[in-house]
Amino acid sequence: MATIDKTDAQLLETIADLHGIPEGSFNIRKNGKLLARNSDADIEIVSKKDKDGIDIIVRPNVKNKSVHIPVLLTVGDFHDTVYNDFFIGENADVTIIAGCGIHNATCSDAEHDGIHTFHLQKNARVRYVERHYASGGGSGKKVFDPITNIELDEGAQFTMESTQLGGVTYTDRKTYAKIGDRAQLIVKEKILTDAEETAVTDFQVELVGRESRADIVSRSVARGKSKQEFRSDLIGKNSCFGHVECDGILLEGARIISVPQIDAVDPEASLVHEAAVGKIAGEQLMKLMSLGLTEQEAEDAVIQGFLN
Repeated sequence: MATIDKTDAQLLETIADLHGIPEGSFNIRKNGKLLARNSDADIEIVSKKDKDGIDIIVRPNVKNKSVHIPVLLTVGDFHDTVYNDFFIGENADVTIIAGCGIHNATCSDAEHDGIHTFHLQKNARVRYVERHYASGGGSGKKVFDPITNIELDEGAQFTMESTQLGGVTYTDRKTYAKIGDRAQLIVKEKILTDAEETAVTDFQVELVGRESRADIVSRSVARGKSKQEFRSDLIGKNSCFGHVECDGILLEGARIISVPQIDAVDPEASLVHEAAVGKIAGEQLMKLMSLGLTEQEAEDAVIQGFLN
């Protein structure tokens, strides 16, 4: 078992709520190499033979189990790409925590690209928690370009909680999903950018099954001179329901671009999109400041409440 140093421990706590090596099944990757791993009878983790990455195999009917697969980067001049496939058995119900943290104190760039593909069998349920965080005082960039592919068989449900709340120089997050009969995709995205940071998110969702459903909600705050782009393409190919909501708070000299698109191919498809960008209301700040908060404390409280 590898040793966890102070920087590793801080990153693991931030991205995965871990205080050391977890119990159960887990895979911890650091600077492109395996740091620690464990499998059990319900959730098996095996290395790929043809490329860098792992297969995570959840047996049918497994309930109330979790698996942690955090990734750490603590060096500069490093580009890490990993391919992870998740095979979720019929009627299984699990939580997967896949945080990624970069600590870059150098003048060279550090980047991690996680290519994750989920195969959910009939009536399987997954809660997928993805957190991106970066720290370090170096001038080198801290970059994440993840791709998430989701395939939902009949009656399956996939809940994705995606969070980026600090220090990431650039990210381009792509999510592709195909949703089968009576299956459901739920996305809850939270993004905070500052300074010169850029965050791009792109959802392409096909509702191919009868009575399939997708609910995508993105909440974001852009500060400083940062830039955010939100794109979504929701395609209804059957009797289905799809909803996309993008809400943003814009501060200082930042910029937010939102491009939600819906494409109803079937006459029984019901698709809705909403997008709103604005500033913090003055009356909200005044009310909090009347309770003794400074203007900055009041602004932070509004942002925290908005992103929760």
